[in-house]
Amino acid sequence: MNKYLVIFILVLSSFGTQALNLINDERILEQKNCFSWIFTDYDSWRYGMERKYKKKIKSDEKLKQALIRFDSTFGREKFDLYKSQLSCSTFKYIVDGKIVKGYIIKPKLAKNKLPVLIYNRGGNGNFGGVVFGSMMRNLFPIASEGFIIIGSQYRGTFAKKSTVHDEFGGEDVKDVIALLDYIPSIDGADPKRIGMYGASRGGMQTHLALKQMENVKAIATIAGNSDLLKGLTYRPEMEKVFKHRIPFYEKNKVKELEKRSVLNWVADLSPNVPILLLHGTNDKRVSVNHSIDLATALSRNNIPHKLVLYPDDNHGLRKNRNKANKELISWFRKYL
Repeated sequence: MNKYLVIFILVLSSFGTQALNLINDERILEQKNCFSWIFTDYDSWRYGMERKYKKKIKSDEKLKQALIRFDSTFGREKFDLYKSQLSCSTFKYIVDGKIVKGYIIKPKLAKNKLPVLIYNRGGNGNFGGVVFGSMMRNLFPIASEGFIIIGSQYRGTFAKKSTVHDEFGGEDVKDVIALLDYIPSIDGADPKRIGMYGASRGGMQTHLALKQMENVKAIATIAGNSDLLKGLTYRPEMEKVFKHRIPFYEKNKVKELEKRSVLNWVADLSPNVPILLLHGTNDKRVSVNHSIDLATALSRNNIPHKLVLYPDDNHGLRKNRNKANKELISWFRKYL
């Protein structure tokens, strides 16, 4: 049988895949298995990506190189391992009367209750939204070490004609806080062991959410921003994002940026919640100075923390991703 016909049949059959109800709460809507549709197996996912690449890449040689990079980043062996080890679902939940999308990743076999990590994504709007590839690259390696991960896409993301929008640290922070309500409804989760971490803008989101959350025992940020106003001197083009996302930005620029910047309220941070800071020194998107300055302020205020810098690495810590994952795993195992 033609291999593409086999893949087509697999894709069709995946639509009937039963949802994994990883959160047993009637308020949670439309739980769907992440390992469905073209993600049922590696071949169907790879074929889907090949078709996507062909729309932009006309050279056969460049297409071949793109698929080689795809296999190098992901790979059948890694895909099959994670599928055997992890359950994963996307879901919808209600915040302020509006539907928000989220996701949850959970180890399949666990003898004891597991700690829970709330993950805060980077980017803004649809850009940086957590899709299957980013789950496999960034979240599956952490979850497979014995953590349940739950996260929000933030309001308005992947929604057509949405009446609410990502405000880059505004009302969307409520979408993170609301996840706490569902952790006790996750089978096998330990609601007494909750951590939180975020990447890039998700670092800001982590600090903002923590101000209004209890029971979070430790946090971490990856290439997080700590001073948005000063950050404009490093990357002026971010002002376009702020103008688009932050309500009344042009009238209240300084006020809005300062209230989103943890450096302005370090003294209010709890000395009981240790903070891990990871950053590449060659980060062109969020200057490493954000983490260095924050670490200095944390020391001044006697807030327990650890700063780990990766020389010459970029925003995504591409050269040191495995090392960064080990730091995160070690950090949360120590404090949760």
